[in-house]
Amino acid sequence: MDSTKYSGKWLVLLSVSFGVFLATIDSSIVNISLPTFVKELNTSLSSVQWVVLSYLLTITVLMPGIGRLADILGKKSLYILGFSIFLTGSLLCGISTQIQWLIVFRILQAIGGAFIMALGPALLAQSFPPDERGRALGINGLAVSLGIICGPTLGGIILQNLSWHWIFFVNLPVGAIAIPIALSYLPESHRNHGEYFDLTGAFLLFLTLSSLLFSMTFAQSSGLVSFETIGLLLLCLVFLMIFIQVEKRVRQPVIDLKLFSNQILRINLITGFLTFVASAGLIFLMPFYLQNVLGYNPQLAGMLMAVFPVMLGITGPISGWLSDRFGFHLLTVTGLGILSIGYFGLIRLTPNTSAIEFALIYLPIGLGMGLFQSPNNSSILSAASAGRLGVVSSLLAITRTLGQTCGTAIIGSIWAILVIHKSGIGGSGLNNVTLAPVVDQVYSLHIVAAILGFLLFIATILSLLIWLKEYRNSKINIPST
Repeated sequence: MDSTKYSGKWLVLLSVSFGVFLATIDSSIVNISLPTFVKELNTSLSSVQWVVLSYLLTITVLMPGIGRLADILGKKSLYILGFSIFLTGSLLCGISTQIQWLIVFRILQAIGGAFIMALGPALLAQSFPPDERGRALGINGLAVSLGIICGPTLGGIILQNLSWHWIFFVNLPVGAIAIPIALSYLPESHRNHGEYFDLTGAFLLFLTLSSLLFSMTFAQSSGLVSFETIGLLLLCLVFLMIFIQVEKRVRQPVIDLKLFSNQILRINLITGFLTFVASAGLIFLMPFYLQNVLGYNPQLAGMLMAVFPVMLGITGPISGWLSDRFGFHLLTVTGLGILSIGYFGLIRLTPNTSAIEFALIYLPIGLGMGLFQSPNNSSILSAASAGRLGVVSSLLAITRTLGQTCGTAIIGSIWAILVIHKSGIGGSGLNNVTLAPVVDQVYSLHIVAAILGFLLFIATILSLLIWLKEYRNSKINIPST
């Protein structure tokens, strides 16, 4: 091992973790501020929702292009540029006086966030030796968990004691620490002068992802089978087919489709996507169960839901360290298996479940996600060549944001349809669904939990088959003595 090459690795981890923490916390800290925005900016809830949606949509559609751009121009300079844009956007969001400007500056903030989230894993993979990469990604996953946990709590404290402007200003001192560290310790990336950026492919991918994300947005408000949702999904398929045909003909595509010929990368991206779909759907539905069915106040509901990210944060670094020692296959299969069992276990929830019972039922999901995520991320990054590390890192980040968007929209819509069908109430949408009898809401939650458990059981089988195939190949390749 070249000790000089990896000498600043822990400071790189600190800088990247700061960035991921800020980008993650900013996707959750704003949610609790939405009612305040409505009142203080004298606007409507439908307008304020775009403060959240614009951030998530912008990050997701930009990450693939940024990953490819970083492979050409170098990761360090683009990461620092992105961090600077993120902080500038945060400052401008904080001084906004109109909802229109807040949304515009939120998009600017998301552009910077896309650089941070797309390039963070690649910088860690470049800064740590292979036998320590899992541990680094596990600790970075802890920063993600802390962002999820701290967002609503920190937002509530700020709103109670300061003003909504500090929701954004709080990013500035953290960035003031992270950027100097990044300038000094991030590994230098040399520009690849013989390569060019595929603008046509990047634009087609932008249109594909935008169509998909907007269809998921309409699915939440108008339903899965609405004209807008179906139309945008069809448009997404058209753009996707054109994108694939263009990328096959381009010498240096924005996403090299040959990457997906690597079975480990392909399957682990799919299983990672499915875990985020499931977790996002669950996180969306649990407040309805805890508050509408069990009658808990928002503070207690938030504390109970924190069981998931707390367990993920505890087990993630441990799982990453174990994967460095024993490989990723056992941990990914075990994590997916526990996740599947955990989602099936939600069928035990009733209208009379106690807080302690809920925490014990909910706990295996955080445990399984923690065991699975770090080794899975490490295996995906390890499957990438040095010249494609930025693209693969961005694909890894997209599985999270796209999975969260699709999970919230699809799982929420399925639950609503089931409740309406079971209870016979008229209309559609969550406002009507929450008025349905609690037994029908819980019954529909059981069906959704079983669907998610089955999806993750399939993911477990896929991961297990890859492990067995790798094991057989290793036996075949052992020379006879």
